[in-house]
Amino acid sequence: MTGVVKAPGAFAITPHKVSLCILVHTYASPSQISVPFPFSSVSQHNRLGLYLLALTKSCDDILEPKLDQLINQLREIGGLLDDWLTDHVTSRLSSLSAPDDLFNFFNELRETLGGPDSGVMDDDQVILDPNSNLGMFLRRCILAFNLLTFEGICHLLTNIGIYCKEAISSSSYEHRLDDSSNDLESLSEYENMDLNLVFKKINEEMEARKKATEQVSFHLHLPKDLSTLVEDVEVFADTKPEHNEKGGESSSYASGDLLRDVDPDGGVFLRTNWQIQGYLMEQADAIEKSSCGRHGSSFTFNAFELTLRQLQKLAPEFHRVHFLRYLNNLHHDEYFSALENLHRYFDYSAGTEGFDFVPPAGSNGFGRFEIALLCLGMMQFHFGHPKRALEVLTEAVLVSQQQCNDTCLAYTLAAICNLLSEIGFSTTSGILGSPFSPMTNVGTSLSVQQQLFVLLNGSLKRAESLKLKQLIAANNLALAKFGLTHVQRPLLSFGPKISMKLRTCPIIVCKELRSSYHLISDFCCEGSTMTTDGAFSTAWLKNLQKPMGSLVMSQDNGSGNNSNPFLFFTQPSSIPGSVLQLVGSSYLHRATAWEMYGSAPLARVNALVYATCFADASSSSDAVVVHVKLIQHLAAFRGYKEAFAALKIAEEKFLCASKSRILILKLQLLHERALHRGHLKLAQQVCDELGVLASSVASVDLQLKTEASLRHARTLLAAKQFSQAAAVAHSLFCMCYKFNLQVENATVLLLLAEIHMKSGNAVVGLPYALASLSYCQSFNLDLLKASATLTLAELWLSLGSNHTKTALTLLHGAFPMILGHGGLELCARAYITEAKCYLSDPSFSVSDNPELVLDPLRQAADELQALEYHELMAEAFYLMAIVYGKLGQLQQREEAASSFKNHIVALDHPHDADDPVLS
Repeated sequence: MTGVVKAPGAFAITPHKVSLCILVHTYASPSQISVPFPFSSVSQHNRLGLYLLALTKSCDDILEPKLDQLINQLREIGGLLDDWLTDHVTSRLSSLSAPDDLFNFFNELRETLGGPDSGVMDDDQVILDPNSNLGMFLRRCILAFNLLTFEGICHLLTNIGIYCKEAISSSSYEHRLDDSSNDLESLSEYENMDLNLVFKKINEEMEARKKATEQVSFHLHLPKDLSTLVEDVEVFADTKPEHNEKGGESSSYASGDLLRDVDPDGGVFLRTNWQIQGYLMEQADAIEKSSCGRHGSSFTFNAFELTLRQLQKLAPEFHRVHFLRYLNNLHHDEYFSALENLHRYFDYSAGTEGFDFVPPAGSNGFGRFEIALLCLGMMQFHFGHPKRALEVLTEAVLVSQQQCNDTCLAYTLAAICNLLSEIGFSTTSGILGSPFSPMTNVGTSLSVQQQLFVLLNGSLKRAESLKLKQLIAANNLALAKFGLTHVQRPLLSFGPKISMKLRTCPIIVCKELRSSYHLISDFCCEGSTMTTDGAFSTAWLKNLQKPMGSLVMSQDNGSGNNSNPFLFFTQPSSIPGSVLQLVGSSYLHRATAWEMYGSAPLARVNALVYATCFADASSSSDAVVVHVKLIQHLAAFRGYKEAFAALKIAEEKFLCASKSRILILKLQLLHERALHRGHLKLAQQVCDELGVLASSVASVDLQLKTEASLRHARTLLAAKQFSQAAAVAHSLFCMCYKFNLQVENATVLLLLAEIHMKSGNAVVGLPYALASLSYCQSFNLDLLKASATLTLAELWLSLGSNHTKTALTLLHGAFPMILGHGGLELCARAYITEAKCYLSDPSFSVSDNPELVLDPLRQAADELQALEYHELMAEAFYLMAIVYGKLGQLQQREEAASSFKNHIVALDHPHDADDPVLS
């Protein structure tokens, strides 16, 4: 295995890549028709192709596998062909004993690629497309070989000899340990390879050059200072992965293998800067993911710390090493060391790491003030200081323009958009109207929402001009989120009047969400010198040795290896984690959109897609969000028992810290169940705890404050304190109107209608219900519109029996949406209201069609059982008792009356002292 220090992104031909070229030539031999020799079936041929695809994608990984590791992997996937493939690779490598052999070999590779006349061939002929992944890999190898000097070709031959001899020594050592009688004749020819005659003069020349120029041998093209550092590092011969106490494989690499590999003759091979940076990114991601759970991880403090210290000694320019040491110390509760390394990281990096940007011409090397301002603004936003954050970010816009840093300017505009969308601003005058504001050209007479819309479009256009693919996808998601909750009005308030519908457009939202999907097929690293392309393929290869659980679908290939053929179709793809995270966020946005539009099945499906396909690449916050959505769906459609069981699993998986979504969800479920059970003191206590979690800053945590106020008003309504409930709801409506929370306004108006209805003022409640319906139509809130229609029907029914027909017509119009997408409570309310409409109608006779009333009442009672909603269940059984009394069925009437009494007693005397959920 070799690795020569080169510029980031360079592609060097190595013995491992030569081995891959041999396998690719075997996979797509140009002289064969149909399935090439030695493959006996298409499945065998495709199996090797999948393996080669993963190998070629991980060719730029931190570590290249040695020959013995490659042989072991071939035995895993080869099946009946493992011996033939192993012998073919080793024999072909042994035949490369002179430069002419390498020239002939790469000439044969050119024949493997399809040329301009490749379209003229037999239908069954196997030919390699030059633009495919394997074809591109061969073209890169051929080009890298053509760029080699004669000296470089001789070096490659030397490295191939070392590459083979390492496999010999490893195999001999294992043979002695196992005391086996394996025949090593197929590999013994490497011991007889004598390349001294070919390279004697080259070695002498390089040795003389080393003495003359005070530089190292050709194995290490490095300055003398760094070479002396390498000599001081102790190299560990054991490259086997460490195991933690639970038997999991360690994620950290052995320190010797990370920085270099040592052959028996003392050659030193270093990894490239690109690979080391990729390694650091992978390890940082692994540490952060392992810190999200409560269970221990496979990271050992001393081993990884030793690796980082050695890397810091060898390459002081890698400031990210300080950040890795900070994460490692923080993960193992070494807080003082963690703080020290964090300070060192910021001192040495000076704002030059962590952002993908192209340095402008003439820029100085003393850090980037605009990036520091961007980080400061994001920090202020995270800790709940929105005005300070907006001031700092707008200053970052000015500095980015002065420094001609277009990339930082694009990210700063995106951060301002995120700030304006997440934090409530009633006005931005005095901030966005400052001389360095990005809104100076537009003017500050626009509303905050119009300014946000202009900024979103400007940020998207700037990202498109700079070809920042991930930022483009993020802006598309932000525009989709904006389109969900805002009606797009014209920016100019003068001119000819045109007819327009003041409604949101779901088609535009879906279009923006679909635009973000293109990132999955058209992603790039945005000019960054750091990449993890190949990390997923490396994990694919490493998983060859991992058990896949039950081997029900495994096939016995006759070679003694019980490998799973479906293993190759379930491994991660070679897409960077940041790209997968963005694509996964689009599914979360789709789930949120369908929740608002009222389609519970589609919302659940998109949440399940995210949880199934993007769990490994998701951030901890997104993972919590999808768990919250699924648990809320369980509570609405299955009841509290299953919801709390799922919540317990989520609490074990995620830390239930203060202000976390899991804790908020738990309080929401406890409050709803307490109201349904009639435990008003507990409901008020939980409501107070929910309100305490919100920030004291006026414009921060608006969603949480709205949720707490809504639940406080509902608690007062359950306690029949109507005037106080109306006052709280009215105050909440004013806050939502001030910060333009239109969707929340529809919910608050519906609550006000319900308060007036239960207080006996149905006439006063009608305008609120109609206003809520208007909001729902404007924002396409179909399920909330159905709920408002149900409330409107209840209001008409409260006005007397003369309005029964009107109430029943409204109810039947909302039934398809309610029964198709509504939860248990909404469906039960609709059933009970329908029964009350029939019973209030003077023209309806119970004796003629009793099932028309009894069926919805029975269904309501069954659905309310899972929610433990005593008040509605008591009402359902009360109506059932009346119907049975009119029918003369006394026994059924007594049973219904007894159930009614039980629920009334449970409502008046709740008992939750022994509830295991509260403990």
